[in-house]
Amino acid sequence: MIKYKLICKNCKNSFDSWFASSKEFDKLKKLKHINCYHCNSLKVEKSLMAPSVLNLKSEKKLKSEIKKFSKLKKKIRKYQKFIKENFEYVGENFAYEARSIHYNSKKKKNIYGNATTEEVEELKEEGIEGIETIPWVKEKDN
Repeated sequence: MIKYKLICKNCKNSFDSWFASSKEFDKLKKLKHINCYHCNSLKVEKSLMAPSVLNLKSEKKLKSEIKKFSKLKKKIRKYQKFIKENFEYVGENFAYEARSIHYNSKKKKNIYGNATTEEVEELKEEGIEGIETIPWVKEKDN
């Protein structure tokens, strides 16, 4: 696949289009199948396009971003390990269990699980404190 920047000689508008190859562009142009989508003119020509190449500066920035992401992921995994070791997993019953703990003062325990955004908002509106949403990285994720 190749992407060309095309310019209409009639209305001077430019637009991008993908082609299977440069030969395919030439074939379609010869058959008069390439037209301007602004004015429908067949006077459409290829324009010069700069290739998308990583330079040293953008490559360093990309490596830096990947490094930051890896550090963040490592920190999230550390939090997950702490949570798994010190909290009880209640799965989809998180909202029910949180209410049960809040309204039954004898039954205090740390829990974690899944809840919808709406359920979390409802719990907070009820005055149930200590509820936080954290990102969760699956073990098999890179």
